[in-house]
Amino acid sequence: MNFILKLILSAVAVIVLAKILPGVGVDSYVSALIVAVVLAILNAIVKPLLVFLTLPATIITLGLFLLVINAAIILLADYFIDGFRVNGWLWALIFSVLLSIFQSILHSILKKDKS
Repeated sequence: MNFILKLILSAVAVIVLAKILPGVGVDSYVSALIVAVVLAILNAIVKPLLVFLTLPATIITLGLFLLVINAAIILLADYFIDGFRVNGWLWALIFSVLLSIFQSILHSILKKDKS
């Protein structure tokens, strides 16, 4: 149940950010939910592999290269999902940073409600 709620909150975050950011678009609520599911899958499977393969770059940049990996994950989701559009690396980077912040806020509110 908690996983489904997190997916729904992620979909809400995708919708809000798509409305705010001109370089990001989502066609429908269903597309936003699909984006949330695909991002969860990519973050679980592809991201650890990318982090491992780029570990030297991540260490040299003191972790900042993880932002590039997150942007690549967003662009990969853009490639796979028809109803989701990101116009380039810069918008993917901005979207990934804001999505992380937005999700952190929503999840912290969710944890406070359970306490």
